[in-house]
Amino acid sequence: MSMVSGRWKFGLLLALTTAVLWGVLPIALKGVMETLDPITTTFFRFALAALLLTPYILLRGRHASGLSLFSRLQSPRLFLQMLAAGLLLTANYALYILGLERTTAEAAQIVIQAAPMLLLLSGIWLFAERLSKLQWFGCISFITGLCVFFSPRFYDVFIAVNAYGIGVMLIFVAALVWTGYAIMQKFLLQQFSSQETMVVFYWIGTLAFLPFADFTALPQLSSLQWGLLAFCGLNTLIAYGSFAEAMAHIEASKVSAVLALTPMITVTTVHLIPIPGLVVEPITILTLCGAALVVGGSMLTALGKPSPR
Repeated sequence: MSMVSGRWKFGLLLALTTAVLWGVLPIALKGVMETLDPITTTFFRFALAALLLTPYILLRGRHASGLSLFSRLQSPRLFLQMLAAGLLLTANYALYILGLERTTAEAAQIVIQAAPMLLLLSGIWLFAERLSKLQWFGCISFITGLCVFFSPRFYDVFIAVNAYGIGVMLIFVAALVWTGYAIMQKFLLQQFSSQETMVVFYWIGTLAFLPFADFTALPQLSSLQWGLLAFCGLNTLIAYGSFAEAMAHIEASKVSAVLALTPMITVTTVHLIPIPGLVVEPITILTLCGAALVVGGSMLTALGKPSPR
């Protein structure tokens, strides 16, 4: 039985919204982290999203099944699934921002692109599908692109394993964790709406990060940084809400293909719009080719499905 609604135009629009928001997110986070530490920054992202979405869920009341969110969560199986997915998403946020602190926005987005690639591959394994020749070519292009993009920083990533290299590794682990979250989210959408799952995840993240948040630096935030912090919270709410809803309308492969555009959005933004204080990757023909191979490989792997026999 199909797990998608078939409203593909709406689903693609939602996926594109997610790609754009995720593309500019690391730039905003970098601006906030000039003053706030990564964990406190992430706490505010979760808390703001939770506070904004909760009234909507409470006013909406009951699910189509007639049972409220809290009633359905009384099922031990659904409760544990929801908790596990929320903790995976929380871990993804923590690993990503700790990695972003140590590397550049462009590098972070190139590495995190492994997440939709892994999501697609995991779907193939879960449902015993086979890879087409085009998909195998996409996988090889993706791996080649990563190697080409990071070739100027090969020593930092693979030999010295300095702050930059550690950041890259943390973000790759974040991609692995995100894949587990996305798989669980897909199954949870059979019992809950996307908004219901996300509000629970946001509260799990808020409570998980609260004990480690440090609010002493808040008075030092500039007006611009307060605006960036608010944008990060809204970005969290809209981007993940759009992603969860897109998964309900179109196949995971098509969502993955659209999300493949995210690194290009980041690279284009940081190099076309001067941002004071933001350290950027030195862009050369080699690194641009690497980024293009990563994006193209992701899209080929997502869309190059075997034709039905």
